[in-house]
Amino acid sequence: MILKLLYSILYFIAFYNQGQLIFLTLAINFQIHYTMLNIKLLREEPQLVAERLRVKNFDAQIIIGKILELDLERRNLQTGLDSILAEQNSIAKQIGLLMKSGKREEAESAKSKVSSLKEQSKELESKMEGVSLELNDLLVQLPNLPHDSVPWGNSAQENEVVRQWGELPNMKDGLPHWELAKKYDIIDFDLGVKLTGAGFPVYKGKGARIQRALISYFLDYNTNAGYKEVMPPLVVNEASGYGTGQLPDKGEQMYHVGLDNFYLIPTAEVPVTNIFRDVILGQEELPVKLTAYTPCFRREAGSYGKDVRGLNRLHQFDKVEIVQVTNPSESYNALEGMVAHVEGLVKSLGLPYRILRLCGGDMSFTSALTYDFEVYSAAQERWLEVSSVSNFESFQSNRLKLRYKDEKGKPALAHTLNGSSLALPRILAALLENNQGNGSIKVPQVLVPYTGFEYLD
Repeated sequence: MILKLLYSILYFIAFYNQGQLIFLTLAINFQIHYTMLNIKLLREEPQLVAERLRVKNFDAQIIIGKILELDLERRNLQTGLDSILAEQNSIAKQIGLLMKSGKREEAESAKSKVSSLKEQSKELESKMEGVSLELNDLLVQLPNLPHDSVPWGNSAQENEVVRQWGELPNMKDGLPHWELAKKYDIIDFDLGVKLTGAGFPVYKGKGARIQRALISYFLDYNTNAGYKEVMPPLVVNEASGYGTGQLPDKGEQMYHVGLDNFYLIPTAEVPVTNIFRDVILGQEELPVKLTAYTPCFRREAGSYGKDVRGLNRLHQFDKVEIVQVTNPSESYNALEGMVAHVEGLVKSLGLPYRILRLCGGDMSFTSALTYDFEVYSAAQERWLEVSSVSNFESFQSNRLKLRYKDEKGKPALAHTLNGSSLALPRILAALLENNQGNGSIKVPQVLVPYTGFEYLD
């Protein structure tokens, strides 16, 4: 507990410098012991795991108890199997000696004993396989441990505002983006319903052009910052879904291609991070920094009402993602760097924004610490989430078996991070609403080289 207290004090030191909140990040090596959610940690400190998961409003006591019971059973079976295999090997060596010595009857008796031991070992192997599968099914149900800095809370209303930038526009007669889309004939929501269903809009004319402009600008912004662009598949197999933690937690929110047992990706994070499944990286290869544009597909079951109207929540949408794989000692420096990167991108569009540190009850299953970005929607008079930037620590890499060679040359789990850079729908909604006036909508200056026009009119 003293180490945890020391870590909490050192980890985040906040101070004001010229009106801006700056975070000094100190990565402490013993942090890894507390955040690597695996069977070893559950054996050694089950109460610590249960206490930390309560911050995410997850009651883990019962499931941890079952996991430890199955783990003990599996280890006992392994001990028994090892003993039988050792005896089997010992007797097998004796058979040859007995045969050479002409002791045929004793050799035949030994062979019979080996056959009996083989049957016992097969039975134990079968039991072990069943117990291991049951154990794994329980392990993948446990969320990642939240970082010590994550605040308690049950919902988005209890997230902490880290900082805010820009004047909030006062637009008494402004139209919401779904009316602007119809007025300027740039997005057709009804046609999307005809072709597919609600949540699948059709972008038209300058609407399609500005979508393409946003994607190109976001990718260029990321690659100029050292991220390597990749173009991954839009469907993934089940192993990829489990690797990054979307399965089993978010299985009901993913579109499943039943015949092939594939899933449409909910975010580029899934295929991009899975590039490194079962990979061992050299220290000199870290950090790995990748960016990708993909359409994303989410069922968003149960999402209704005015807050999901228009572009506010879609089943198919475009997003540019950034992903990092880092040395554990550098992952929180990387997180702050990613937050600063996304902040610069949002600021370049001229949109008022705020950055939130998510409370435990609003965090994802896989995250250890998450910052959300929200932009202000003038016509709707509310904040819209446009990006999440998260450190998963070793949670995903433990599932992926993603390792790097440490300073001693031994394989160790890497840390993974990702962030939206950026999700397009609500960015576009805010751009349309905040920049309307005088019979047109002004395009942000940074996008003009990509759109070829300054106004939507």
